[in-house]
Amino acid sequence: MDNKPGVLKRAWAFLKRPSAKYSLLTLTLVGFFAGIIFWGGFHTALEATNTLEFCISCHEMRDTVYEEYKKTIHYSNRTGVRAICSDCHVPRDWGHKMVRKAQASLEIWGMITGVVDTPEKFEAHRMQLATHEWARLKSSDSRECRNCHSFDAMSNDVQKQTVFKKHMKAKDEGSTCIDCHKGIAHKLPKEYKDPDE
Repeated sequence: MDNKPGVLKRAWAFLKRPSAKYSLLTLTLVGFFAGIIFWGGFHTALEATNTLEFCISCHEMRDTVYEEYKKTIHYSNRTGVRAICSDCHVPRDWGHKMVRKAQASLEIWGMITGVVDTPEKFEAHRMQLATHEWARLKSSDSRECRNCHSFDAMSNDVQKQTVFKKHMKAKDEGSTCIDCHKGIAHKLPKEYKDPDE
């Protein structure tokens, strides 16, 4: 135990010492290409966790929310455009994506520890899980919804008049998508009470 500080000091001194064998250019180039390889691998792994296949690889997702999602317009529609899990649950920009990935790694802990590892346990926690997701979307002004949907792009000619008027009212009032569209891709928790009712 007493020798540990000496080992650390020697290792640090070795790392600080200039190389007599390799030039600064060689070390810089090796570091540069090692960084590219690291970043490429990191980015590839990160993107692999954004696929639908990855999201439904655990039975908690596959047997519950995925089955609900398959019955929605986000899965099957007249235009053939499909929004997958990461389109709604993972921000696109790097900073927010990293924060969300860190949060998601903590959520996986619930699956590993068995908190939501059966449909019954998942249903028991559905309100808590949904409330967290609604709060996240509300705090970001429904950023992920707005990757595809925009008040300004909504057509008065294509949308039903009552729907269009509601959207324009929401825009004027500063409402965000999740204020009105809870349960759009997954069923609402049994405990949920609509504030408008």
